[in-house]
Amino acid sequence: MFSILNSQKIDTFWEIMAFVIIVIFVTWLLSRVIRFILKKILTTRVQDEDKLTYLFIRSSVKIVLGLIAIFYIIYTIPVLRSRAILIFSSAGIFAAIIGFAAQSAIANLVAGLFIVIFRPFRIGDYIKLDDQRLGIVTNLSLRHTIINNFENKRLIIPNSIISKESILNHSIEDSKVLTFNNFIVGMYADIDLARKIIQEEADKLPHIIDRRSDKDIAEGIPKVKVFVINTKESVIHLRAYVWIDGPTNEFSNKAILRESVHKRFVKEGVNLAIPLRKMVQ
Repeated sequence: MFSILNSQKIDTFWEIMAFVIIVIFVTWLLSRVIRFILKKILTTRVQDEDKLTYLFIRSSVKIVLGLIAIFYIIYTIPVLRSRAILIFSSAGIFAAIIGFAAQSAIANLVAGLFIVIFRPFRIGDYIKLDDQRLGIVTNLSLRHTIINNFENKRLIIPNSIISKESILNHSIEDSKVLTFNNFIVGMYADIDLARKIIQEEADKLPHIIDRRSDKDIAEGIPKVKVFVINTKESVIHLRAYVWIDGPTNEFSNKAILRESVHKRFVKEGVNLAIPLRKMVQ
């Protein structure tokens, strides 16, 4: 179709409009077909580690085809071609302005390519940039990466920013997490009783896993280790090291354990920490 139109002389306004409409329609149709095929491949054949690449390619199709269509229109229509040559050959300042304005877009594109090549994260990985920017990676486009946080809100982060940040990836190789669970008891508390309660309640957690070897089990090493990490003023600091099956369950497990241990402490009379205040008159 393009070759037939290209062989004709396109001079009048209506010829130009008809040609532009046809090119836009064919480009849109081709984009839809390619994106549909890629979506089918993505949902049926692509492994998890390759989904990032396919999503990036799929998001690039529309822009790439659009740019090709624009250059094809300019090249094919004589009046547009002559003016484009005049502009780009004589207006160096204009080209510099365009280049400066496109710096951000180019930086995001290059950063997106680096993410696809080096794969610091994959679709479905739980990543953390800081305390406010954390969640599950759901998409990657030419411009940005989309993260779904635990409030079901989407964080849209430009690729150029996320590629420069230090990323904490909880899922890239091993999704198991060792959680630190801190407890405070009074200075005269029975430490052995407190440790026993913590270990028993931790063993009831829904997502706890046992990382012990057969040798560790034979030697009586507990599933959950509890240590005294500090004694300060009138309190004793205990820490339980609990392995769980994934980072998304960390907060809920900590909350469940904190509540159940406190109830057991109160029920079984473990001396609780009471802050001392020194009155100065």
